[in-house]
Amino acid sequence: MHGIVGYGSYVPRFRIKAEDIAHQWGADAEAYKRGLLLEEKTVPGPDEDTITISVAAARYAVTRAGIDPQKIGACYIGSESHPYAVKPSGTVLIDAIGAGPECHVADFEFACKAGTEAMYVAYSHVKSGEMEYALGIGADTSQGAAGDALEYTASAGGAAYIMGAKDVAAEITCTYSFTSDTPDFWRREGEFYPRHAGRFTGDPAYFHHVLSATRGILAKSGLKPSDFRFAIFHMPNGKFPLRAGKILGFEQEQLEQGWVVNLMGNTYSGSSPTGLAACLDVAKPDDQILITSFGSGAASDSFVLRCTDRIAEIQDLAPKVRDQLRDGRIHLDYGKYVAYRGKIRVNEI
Repeated sequence: MHGIVGYGSYVPRFRIKAEDIAHQWGADAEAYKRGLLLEEKTVPGPDEDTITISVAAARYAVTRAGIDPQKIGACYIGSESHPYAVKPSGTVLIDAIGAGPECHVADFEFACKAGTEAMYVAYSHVKSGEMEYALGIGADTSQGAAGDALEYTASAGGAAYIMGAKDVAAEITCTYSFTSDTPDFWRREGEFYPRHAGRFTGDPAYFHHVLSATRGILAKSGLKPSDFRFAIFHMPNGKFPLRAGKILGFEQEQLEQGWVVNLMGNTYSGSSPTGLAACLDVAKPDDQILITSFGSGAASDSFVLRCTDRIAEIQDLAPKVRDQLRDGRIHLDYGKYVAYRGKIRVNEI
């Protein structure tokens, strides 16, 4: 049996409401909230970035796994917002959690599916017998240009997963990936904000890949939507994952627990991994869970998981996603949000 032995999530406390962004630009707040199905989004604090989010989530994962971090043979961080263009994020992580120096480290990128990419490679190492434990993380402090539609959704957060073969809490029983060259969203080197192809990001990009990957893994596993308690799809906004689930034949109650975008926004590489963590927080033994990510460029990764008896033993050992979304929120006005995100560049004299 191979799969998740420990998991953790981190959600920043700072938030900004959709209406505060809309008010700044003279936009119709209710129209944006209806269109995006989003109330507010997370904002990283001045001292938070992809590395700090990854460290916090990884520490919670280690706590739930109950293992010596020195036994982790690989650490991978998938993100669209690594703090350094050259220096790796993972080297800081392994020192912070005590996993180094005998540890394979790499930073992954593939737009919003970099997190599941890291999870897949970590899982593959363990399944092959190459190492006892491996860590895969999806985390981001995503950016949207001022006044752009992305500004309402681009947020911060992440989740970490320790893969292993002993004391598995959620067995990974099937995987599937679907990839094509579909340029719906991009950012060239040196550009601060990403650009997107508007409505083109919908049917040819998100829906084509999410639906294809999910149908592929259902066919490969021989399962049907009714076999799952929870299903998680990448959440660029509130409507897309709900529409994808409906098309595929999933019921509303299967989607709701992992649908965290309404109070969190789109955490890019951390989106579907954080939705999975929210489901693991309340899952019961023998529950089956489906997760399908999406990354522009474009591709989707799908996993089928089956929870074991151990899931109930580890859920309360670290903060849960829904508790972090609800408790201790600090709402910012637009000016403070702009300052925290560095949207105004001050020239040094």
